[in-house]
Amino acid sequence: MQIASAASAFPKHYYSQKFLLEQLQQYWGESLKNPQMLARLHRNVAVEGRHLAMPYEKYYDLKTWGCANDVWIQVAQELGEQALHRALQHAGIGREQIGALFFASVTGISSPSIDALLVNRMGLSSNIKRIPIFGLGCVAGAAGIARAADYVRAYPAQAAALVSVELCSLTIQRQDLSVANLISSGLFADGSAAVIVTGGQLSAHGPEIVATRSVFYPETEEMMGWKVSERGFNIVLSPQVPTLIRENLGRNVDAFLGEHGYTRSNIGSWVLHTGGPKVLEATADALDLHDGQLDASWDCLKRVGNLSSASVLVVLEDVMENRRPEPGTLGLLAAMGPGFCSELVLLKW
Repeated sequence: MQIASAASAFPKHYYSQKFLLEQLQQYWGESLKNPQMLARLHRNVAVEGRHLAMPYEKYYDLKTWGCANDVWIQVAQELGEQALHRALQHAGIGREQIGALFFASVTGISSPSIDALLVNRMGLSSNIKRIPIFGLGCVAGAAGIARAADYVRAYPAQAAALVSVELCSLTIQRQDLSVANLISSGLFADGSAAVIVTGGQLSAHGPEIVATRSVFYPETEEMMGWKVSERGFNIVLSPQVPTLIRENLGRNVDAFLGEHGYTRSNIGSWVLHTGGPKVLEATADALDLHDGQLDASWDCLKRVGNLSSASVLVVLEDVMENRRPEPGTLGLLAAMGPGFCSELVLLKW
């Protein structure tokens, strides 16, 4: 099993963080009692610019959740198609070789799901197996790769595609002035990514998937997720998430690696979900990564913000294209998200 390719696609509307802050201050207007707090929160997320699903002025027209979700359905198809097309090109895989299509998102809903719409748009096989994933949030990129690996282990002559589209800007709540929503308005962004995972009977030039591990932390569902109301998705984001990471991630990674005869010192490449500054700092502390090992994640966060499930896939794309380790290097791809949970993927480059 190998990761044959990873490719991203973004909306054409890109704005600096400074510009978006100014627009959000106008968007909330007098309801925002402390504009300087919003400015401080936006500075602290270490994001320099973000893509948006629509031109910024169009967000004033989104009066209902239904309107926002209609935009999500349309843009998700466009970006999903672009990302999957690029991933197939990079992998040298024909569309007819895709036996399963996994689609991950937590920022909108559709039935038929977006994967079905992509089958029609792209002329994918009428026998393709479709697996839509909703609710995993930030962890879904790593989980999707792991589930795609499960699939091609059973069908080694086939390839599986994972497509992630997150349009976080469409979920921001105008009536919600909680700190969690204010932070989210500066941290989360829009984008898509796709990954092709190939079975053992197909040739590929990416890293081998050696093993995967899912870890669920009981009774932590209040840490992250959505509260769904008639207005749409209201962010749940606990300040205790970094503490949870510091207390658990290190021993989870050690146990996973130990079962395969390795330790953290054997890992030469780290592909980790961007989260935010506090999440990345907690991850660095938990895994003792303080010598630039997380630069790819920090750079992704700075350049495009937190893309939820697509983030770890965009980091993977960057590593594959610009930071590819020497052959034989062991790597770890990981993400965390609602549940609370983590997904770990052991790679060999």
